[in-house]
Amino acid sequence: MQTIHTKLGVVSLGCDKNTVDSERIVAALAGYGAEAVRDLSEADVIIVNTCGFIDAAKQESIDTLLEVSRLKQEGRCSAVVALGCLVEQYRDELAPSLPEIDLFVGLRDAGRLIPDLRERGLLGNPIPDHPGVRVPLTDRRHVRYLKVSEGCDHGCAFCAIPLWRGKHRSFGLESLVAEAGRLEAQGAVELNLVAQDLAHFGREWRDGTDIATLARRLLDETTIPWFRLLYIYSAGLRDPLIELMAAESRLLPYIDMPIQHAADPVLESMRRPERAGTLRKKIARLRDAIPDLTLRTTVLVGFPGETDDDFRALLDFLEEAEFDRLGAFAFSPQDGTRAAAMEDRFVPEGQARDRLEELLEVQRAISADRLAREVGRRKEVIVDREAEGRLQGRTSGQADDVDGVTYLSTDRDWIPGTLLEAEILSAHDFDLEAEVVGEVRSAPTTDREIATAARRLPLAPLGLDSGFGR
Repeated sequence: MQTIHTKLGVVSLGCDKNTVDSERIVAALAGYGAEAVRDLSEADVIIVNTCGFIDAAKQESIDTLLEVSRLKQEGRCSAVVALGCLVEQYRDELAPSLPEIDLFVGLRDAGRLIPDLRERGLLGNPIPDHPGVRVPLTDRRHVRYLKVSEGCDHGCAFCAIPLWRGKHRSFGLESLVAEAGRLEAQGAVELNLVAQDLAHFGREWRDGTDIATLARRLLDETTIPWFRLLYIYSAGLRDPLIELMAAESRLLPYIDMPIQHAADPVLESMRRPERAGTLRKKIARLRDAIPDLTLRTTVLVGFPGETDDDFRALLDFLEEAEFDRLGAFAFSPQDGTRAAAMEDRFVPEGQARDRLEELLEVQRAISADRLAREVGRRKEVIVDREAEGRLQGRTSGQADDVDGVTYLSTDRDWIPGTLLEAEILSAHDFDLEAEVVGEVRSAPTTDREIATAARRLPLAPLGLDSGFGR
């Protein structure tokens, strides 16, 4: 049997859902003799999982492809693969303009990757009984992501994701619980549940299975201390999930609820499912029901037809709602979407950019005020890393990579993944300063401990299309 030990480099761009896809790809290729390496100069094959969400992300993907392709001359790289959203959207344009790239694989033909690499002599034969366990792409194995579904059924006028990724499909309940167990065995302390809309999980099965069902199973069948919900539409935040979050401390009081706007004419034009009045009621319900809740949202300014009055209505809503965290973007047209055809109503780019800057200043003050209320409290903090001589962690109200951090004062070295109790000493616009009071839960200390735990589980293979169906 042919054995080929391929060194695999992976660059994962864009969202956390892309990160999960990239890890699953590495797992699948490992079943054919590939080994992931962090140093791209050591890689035989480099895969760039691209993003096509906004113009800046598209440019970053192209720049990255050009940068890594130079390693075919400067390093040992034999092939560069462009994968994912940008390829799915622009394959016909990319292929002739990027002759440096050896293989273009979209979302709908990901199954081609392994056969094509084997045909090029860059993968060997399948390894019998290889577990195919997802390998973290960063050195922070304590923070992991669990993608629970693919695609999206929402028809938002500005978004091309349904065009790239198709209609919503839930991953199997049992496969997700098993995958969470494998991630725990690898050292996961925080597991972030991600999807285009977590609230749609299980809806196609029509048997009552929903995101609350999955959350309950994960709580019951793992000992992971932190579960976080990312990307859930407000319309899908129903009582069973709200009540579970209120009752279970391991299901963190943190909700990422993208509203996109708060002026009803814009919401209608965007084809969003809710209006300002229902959003107000939902926010009030959440804050009344869930103690110490952190609310994050995303908004889009400069949508075609947005007037000054619409923009002021959005600012007024944000000042009223007081979201703890907010991400904001200026509108950029996505090919194939309804909004891209509204050229006669486009807001001038400069005006949209000015609105974005004004909104971010408003939110900066709101976020700073919300954080200031934390001073003097004792909070549980997860240790992430040491950077620039300072220990960094996060409270339950700070999601990985999108929110601020908590700087920890301590006279001890703490392993990433350790949970500490800390007193909040001061607050900045987005970050906190805290003093460590004591340890709440230790992290696995060695790779051997993690490997020993992992061997206790039945590890099913994870292919590129794993997880779909029941």
